[in-house]
Amino acid sequence: MRPLIAEPRYPQAPGAGAAKLALKPAAAARPPRRSVAPTRLSFRLERLWLTPVVRVVTRVGVPVFCVTLGLGLWLGNDDRRADLIEWSQDLRMQIENRPEFQLSTLAIEGASPEVEGAVHALLPVRLPASRFALDLDGYRAAILRLDAVKTVALVVQPGGTLSVRVTEREPVILWRTALGLQMLDESGHRTASLTRRDARPDLPLIAGEGADQAVPEALAILAAAKPILPRARGLIRIGERRWDIVLDNDRRILLPEKDPVQAIDRALALNAAEDLLSRDFSRLDLRNATRPTIRLSAPALVALQQAAAQTTSGASR
Repeated sequence: MRPLIAEPRYPQAPGAGAAKLALKPAAAARPPRRSVAPTRLSFRLERLWLTPVVRVVTRVGVPVFCVTLGLGLWLGNDDRRADLIEWSQDLRMQIENRPEFQLSTLAIEGASPEVEGAVHALLPVRLPASRFALDLDGYRAAILRLDAVKTVALVVQPGGTLSVRVTEREPVILWRTALGLQMLDESGHRTASLTRRDARPDLPLIAGEGADQAVPEALAILAAAKPILPRARGLIRIGERRWDIVLDNDRRILLPEKDPVQAIDRALALNAAEDLLSRDFSRLDLRNATRPTIRLSAPALVALQQAAAQTTSGASR
């Protein structure tokens, strides 16, 4: 009869079975493996950390609060605050007074002697001075308030030189007002005052209220009336809407409100055809384009009446 336990196919070394049996109690004594599942507390903390508000407060709010609290406690002492203020002021003065920030020279370009003197007088500090002690924007605004200055540029050059580049307004016309003579540029902006007309005989003269607001139109009229300018004394603004040309002997050419240059062209054509401006008249009215009117002076009117009477008496004979 065969045994129920089969014999091993391969022979075992003596004592191997005993060793195997000896290892079984040690394997049975091994502790069970720990579970990898999170605990309830760790799960809740992980979910709380995933909240954006909590992360921002933890990463930013807490450090800022700690730093602010520390500074507040440190600056709570009056002596420490005074020392900090004094230290910062000393540091600022040391930086501002460095040689590379010093301005020692003021160079003005493109200005007349009068404007140059005004620019020097408007400098708010005495040189040499620190660059930080001078408000360049305020200084530039003060220079631009001068009537004769059109543009100005301030440049701090190496070597401690403050360069002021000025562009002055060019006067092109004189405006007679109750306060005196004013020189105006092409836009009607005042450039300077004059005490006498003969100080600038090269500039044409305008007068009347609101004449400074219509300087471009006045210049266009003067350019069109260039052939008769030797006889002209100037332009007068009438009612802030139109111009009169004042000729010698107090004669006037009344221009229309619209298209005054075309009216000047018509007057020049009449003068070329009939020598109109050499006649003895007081007013030449060109306000009506289809019907120009001439008003004779008093002596010319008397002479005309006498000539007409003589013609009538001669015809009656």
